[in-house]
Amino acid sequence: MRSLFQPRFAPMAVSCITPEGWLRRQLEIQAGGMSGHLDEFWPDVRDSAWFGGSAEGWERAPYWLDGVIPLAYLLRDAGLIERVRRYMAHIMAHQHPDGWLGPRESNVSNPEAKGRYDIWAQFLMLKVLVQYHNITGDGGAEAAVERGLASVDSMIDRVPLFDWGQARWFEALIPLFWLYERRPAQWLLDLAVKLEAQGFGWRSFFRSWPEAAATPRGRWNFMSHGVNNAMAVKAHGLLWRLTGDPDDREAAETMIRLLDRHHGTAVGTFTCDECLAGRSPVRGTELCAAVEYMYSLEHLAALFGDVRHSDRLETIAFNALPAFFTRDMWAHQYDQQVNQVACVESETMPWNTNGPDANIYGLEPHFGCCTANYHQGWPKFASHLWMKTGDGGIAATAYAPSMLETSIGGAPVRVRLETDYPFGGRLRFVVAAEGAGDFPLYLRIPEWCGRAEVSLKGRGGEVVAGGVYHGVTVPGGGSSEIDLTLEMEAGFLPRGGGAVTVHRGPLVYALRIAERRTLVHRDRPHREPPHCDYEIRPDSPWNYALRLDGEIAVDERGVDRVLPFSDKNPPVTLTVRARMADGWRADGFVAGEVPEEPSPTGPEEALELVPFGCTHLRIAEFPSYR
Repeated sequence: MRSLFQPRFAPMAVSCITPEGWLRRQLEIQAGGMSGHLDEFWPDVRDSAWFGGSAEGWERAPYWLDGVIPLAYLLRDAGLIERVRRYMAHIMAHQHPDGWLGPRESNVSNPEAKGRYDIWAQFLMLKVLVQYHNITGDGGAEAAVERGLASVDSMIDRVPLFDWGQARWFEALIPLFWLYERRPAQWLLDLAVKLEAQGFGWRSFFRSWPEAAATPRGRWNFMSHGVNNAMAVKAHGLLWRLTGDPDDREAAETMIRLLDRHHGTAVGTFTCDECLAGRSPVRGTELCAAVEYMYSLEHLAALFGDVRHSDRLETIAFNALPAFFTRDMWAHQYDQQVNQVACVESETMPWNTNGPDANIYGLEPHFGCCTANYHQGWPKFASHLWMKTGDGGIAATAYAPSMLETSIGGAPVRVRLETDYPFGGRLRFVVAAEGAGDFPLYLRIPEWCGRAEVSLKGRGGEVVAGGVYHGVTVPGGGSSEIDLTLEMEAGFLPRGGGAVTVHRGPLVYALRIAERRTLVHRDRPHREPPHCDYEIRPDSPWNYALRLDGEIAVDERGVDRVLPFSDKNPPVTLTVRARMADGWRADGFVAGEVPEEPSPTGPEEALELVPFGCTHLRIAEFPSYR
């Protein structure tokens, strides 16, 4: 039986990783917020047909499980783990004799449903089962995956892929390749070929890409759909494991490059409200697209070991992701704007196909898919911080305070990363490897870092340029410390048309706008505290132009241990020189396009900027002057 082409890295088991510091606190906030309680009050999960109820029986319960499973086990949360086990046991116990998982009927409450049951939900639940097995070792999950894939194989012979299943065919490769490496069988490889043949051809589509402009209003389509594109970035990277074709490997880079060029944002995402929407900083990005883009990048980082994929993953995780939520993570947006001066329900909002409430913070603004799906963002990020390498070593592919406990050559090894990164550039790796021999530890040096210094305690240091994985030979037989200092220069980056953003390391900085909140939709179901809907209006001026030849002062204040992305106590601030740009105004509730010639007026001021993720209302793309 043939072998699949092997990825450069393999993610560590969730059971090996313990989040610490600010990351653990962020996961605790998530578990204490909507993620840890959605099944207690939201009918589409609480009463899901997947769990024996009569509510939505398509993607929503699987989406929630896909994020809450790693969340529960990363935190070792006994109560949440028990609920997860109960739900998964029900799903496996009720698998149909032919292998079909869960409900068969057309969705009972989801308006996305058509006359036939879209097989996409089967792909999603198969991924959930793989993740559950990887964490728990439950043999029933592996058997359920094999039977479920056999059901898919039979089903698509009779009813070829359509709609969501056709757009997202490659997601089925994740459980398929996982099972093949455990139980090699030719029918699995044949199924992979059929899935690609019936699926949408993302690689060929991007070769002659017709989506360079914002999707016209009213022209919603699967090819321009933002979440489909975010998922599809990894499509041919996954397929490369079967084909070994360099064009499959290159397809991911082509897609990322074109999405950046025509729809990219300052925070690593691309606009899609809900279809691709151009480069304006007032067009929205759907929350589902952000977390699915992160998941795609996590796969690409493992497949190819390219620093750039992890760099972008961090940019989204540390900027866009936390800004989608209220600080307690009980409310979220559907659409996020880079320049967001109001979050209100209005028919004048500039969305392609989304409803007027798409950027308010609430239970399910616009549509409930993000309510079900956002939970994977932080837990899967934490699950992909550390990876195994083919030479028996460890790769630190993304950075956040955490501890890894694994084995090398059969001997236990513990690596603790002590850091406040991304809010500062100092990282210390404390290694305990008493029974192990020497092994390599690969440290990612981000491409944005002009100069990094790596030192092994007692052996001096060396200077490393950015954009590489730098290998350090860790001595076995004892303990050691490795210090990594990443140079973080604050500076301005052009965004076109005279607009600039302010960066330092992986963080984008924004002007925090004072806010006035108003509770709305109190007459709608399930809007009682704490899962309320909010409109937010500005209560301070925002129309500033930044001086490009002025100094940028940095103040590292330390991470708030209660709210890591605190809007009241941000962990680091930058101070820039700025003047009011009186001609730059709002159009209703939306900031005007950034003026190329702002004609700043009034006296120059010292303007404080905070990390993008610490804001709800903000300006992050500014006009500029000298």
